[in-house]
Amino acid sequence: MIPRIRIEKARPEHLREIVAIINAGATSVRRNREFTDWQDYRPAFDALCAAPEADIYVALTEAGDVIGTYQIHFLKGLAFQGRPRVELESVHVRPDQRGNGVGRLMMDHAEGLARAGNACLIQLTSNREREGSHAFYRRLGFDQSHLGYKKMLV
Repeated sequence: MIPRIRIEKARPEHLREIVAIINAGATSVRRNREFTDWQDYRPAFDALCAAPEADIYVALTEAGDVIGTYQIHFLKGLAFQGRPRVELESVHVRPDQRGNGVGRLMMDHAEGLARAGNACLIQLTSNREREGSHAFYRRLGFDQSHLGYKKMLV
């Protein structure tokens, strides 16, 4: 059952809940590398909200509770005649809301934004520990087309 939710751009009053949701889903590479005080994220949140090529969205219940979040970035490039590509980052649903269709609604929302922005594709990475997420993305039509690499600097 899909709950009655709305998806909108995140506001500063959502930050505490966004950080809690993101940190609740931290994989082993991020554990013990994140801040414990949600207010430490405020400068990054403000910068993301101010960036013309990026936004952060939240899925809200009718009562205004944050139950999901994602970040969207429009990346410039030369491929596909210079059409932007969209990268999704930090796609998270509150653990007690998983399996209710919230993630699908957020992904549909992101795809709508990508299409409206004339993007040629949507890309994302998912930690190899998130096998359930991998199946979710495949069900939505995403292909695992690349290998990804990261070099941690923190």
